[in-house]
This record gives sequence, structure tokens and C-alpha cells, in this order.
Amino acid sequence: MADVTEQAPPSTGPVWPEIAADHPLSKLLAKLPELTKEADYSEVYGIDLSTGTDFQKKLILQKFLRANSDDLDKATTQLLETLKWRKSFNPLATRDETFSKAGFAGLGYVTTVSGVPGSPNERDVVTFNVYGAAAKDIKATFGDLDQFMRWRVGIMELSLAALDLPGATKPIPDFGAGPDPHQGIQVHDYLQVSFLRQNPDQRAAAKAAIDTFSKYYPETLSRKFFVNVPVVMGWFYNAVKLMLSAETVRKFMMLSYGSYLAGELGDGVPEAYGGKGPTLESTATQPKLEA
Repeated sequence: MADVTEQAPPSTGPVWPEIAADHPLSKLLAKLPELTKEADYSEVYGIDLSTGTDFQKKLILQKFLRANSDDLDKATTQLLETLKWRKSFNPLATRDETFSKAGFAGLGYVTTVSGVPGSPNERDVVTFNVYGAAAKDIKATFGDLDQFMRWRVGIMELSLAALDLPGATKPIPDFGAGPDPHQGIQVHDYLQVSFLRQNPDQRAAAKAAIDTFSKYYPETLSRKFFVNVPVVMGWFYNAVKLMLSAETVRKFMMLSYGSYLAGELGDGVPEAYGGKGPTLESTATQPKLEA
């Protein structure tokens, strides 16, 4: 009788739990060689899907399956499109690119926070997008859409580097069987941002970012907080939700005051957000800025 489970090859590293041959993950893994060949590219989230370990490959593929409710065809399509996009855009390069101080200083930070309530992790990667900084020179930040997107992808890639997926040892549960421990948290801070005077550059940047991250960065986000959003501006929050899947929207929370964030993420966040942690400027990582 044929073996009905997939046996992981011998490894000194982490081993994925055995899965049946007809499991969506087994089937997607079998498609990998043809997908990387068609895309002429094999890296996703810092892991090479051609040369990586069995565990590393399954870690990435499981994210695409979970993002598509275990629909193999949809996961396959999204993975192929992501590989093609990553070859074209070269997102890994954005981690080392230098950006304008006038447009991007103080706009985004990547840090870690310990003791997040309800988290399966000892420390979580948290990305702060401080849009009030952009209000100082809207044209410098949003006027060049290509530059903004390279900066925005750059901060996402920095957060993925902080997650260290190549060094992960915990497998990701199947869709519906538990949380993915290899995701980051995002905080979008709108202090001093006018919601009534968004110009076309801002709207175009927001649309491009939502489109890119929904298509090419599945299962990278566990929770997303919109903070310092006045209650009367709830329409903005609702407008954003309309552009995303119900599964993604369930991860969202709007907070009227930044100080409320500590109630969700614990005391490790900076004092400006109600916690006891250090300032973002003193310890967090930013994309590189011109001298």
C-alpha cells in the first residue's frame, strides 16, 4: 500500500508535522518547481523557495493557503503573481535604499514589544506609520508615488526581516486551526492629520499601498490599529474597510486616542501610546535616510 503521508526529509533544523499527500500544502509544495520556473524567481519574505529547507518552504506556502482559506487554485495564483512582482519590484533592495529626509524622516519605525496580551509570542514585531510626520510636507512624501511605494515596501521588508522567518522553528497551523505566530502588528498614527483635506497624491498613495499589500503580502499582519482617529472621522475607517477582505478587516481596530494603544499591546509601547517603553526615535529601526 502506498504511503498516504508526506515524510519530511531528514533535517537538523525544525521539522514540519507530517501531512497527508492530498493535503493542500502537499499539493502546493509539489507545484513549486513549475511556479518558480515560470516566474523566474524564487524568493518570498527572505526565504528562497528553491534552495530553502522543507520547513521554510512550507512556512511560506502555508501563509498563501491560509490567506485563501485553503483554496489551492487561489493560493497558487497569488503565489505566482507574488513571485513575478517580487522579481520586478525587487523589494529586498528597498531595505538598503536611501530616502529623502524631507519626505520620510519620522514617518515609519519598526520595533519589538514584549508581553503583548493574547499573543503567542514573547516579543512581537510592531511597525508604526506616523502619518502626522508626512503632514509637514505632503508633496515631499506623496508627490512621487514610485518613491513612496519603495519606502512603504521598504518598511514592510524591514518588519519581515525582524520576524526572521528563515530562522523560524514553529510551524503555522492549518487554516482555521489556530493563529499564525509569524506575523507582525501595524499601528497607523493619524495625529495631526487632516481627513477633510486629503489631496490626490495622498489618495493615490493609499490606494497603491492597499493594493500592493493585499496582493503580495498575505498573512504578514496579525492586527492593525488606527490610532488618533477622531470618532467623527469613522467614515475614513469604514472607507478603508470597504477596500479589503472580511478576513483582513477582522484584524482592524480604531482607537480615538494614541494612549489607548497600551490597553491593547501592553506597557511595552512608548509613553506616547500609554506605555512605559522607550521612544521610537531612540530604539526603533527606520528605512535609511539621506545624510
